[in-house]
Amino acid sequence: MKKYFILSAIILIFGSLQAQKWQTDFKKATEMAAQANKPIVLVFSGSDWCAPCMKLEKEIWSTAEFINYSNEHYIMLKADFPRKSKNTVDAQQKEANKQLAEKYNKSGFFPLVVVLDKQGKMYGSLGYKKVSPKEYIGLIDAMVK
Repeated sequence: MKKYFILSAIILIFGSLQAQKWQTDFKKATEMAAQANKPIVLVFSGSDWCAPCMKLEKEIWSTAEFINYSNEHYIMLKADFPRKSKNTVDAQQKEANKQLAEKYNKSGFFPLVVVLDKQGKMYGSLGYKKVSPKEYIGLIDAMVK
């Protein structure tokens, strides 16, 4: 039992170290970006219906390489638009995501990755690309430079 507890604690600690630090509140994200002097990477996702969104999650967002880099260099903000009832976001978050889409994703493109400065001014955007995490980081960084 003791070994199980220790193993569980180790997995929990290391698992949390590799977790992406997603924000869902735009105001909080801009405050964090201003304080840390980092750009915001705003991701419009359909996490449970959009195949390219799922690929982006698997191939880029959830990789250790991207997580480590983004935790140091970006504020990550997600506006998710799930369709399955089990994944529904609350009404307040749904409205906040809708407002972000009206401002930054008028075309309704998914996935859409919008790179913003700390005040919320758009540097540029991109979608899913079949590239390595390092190459995707380069695409994001190129917009900020």
